[in-house]
Amino acid sequence: MEKETHINNYNHSINLTERKNLMISGVKKIDNFDNEQFLMDTVMGFLLVKGEGLELIKLDTLQGSVIIKGIIHSMNYLEEKTGKNKENTIFNRLFK
Repeated sequence: MEKETHINNYNHSINLTERKNLMISGVKKIDNFDNEQFLMDTVMGFLLVKGEGLELIKLDTLQGSVIIKGIIHSMNYLEEKTGKNKENTIFNRLFK
């Protein structure tokens, strides 16, 4: 019998307005961020947001929502590898 490790009730959505205001729901945690990129663990996998002048406007850990302000250049979901290479792969992609 397989054991389910965690059931998450968050819905995941992304709303980008005029490439300046980004609202994301279903965020489990923010792993890393600065004014050029945010790495977030969402219910749908790791999401990397790149841009310039990025600022964290709101973080609601109970609702799992994040609001980011700045110029958004790209949003990418990172592929997860199983085993020991999972975290190594994520950080390798960040610092390519």
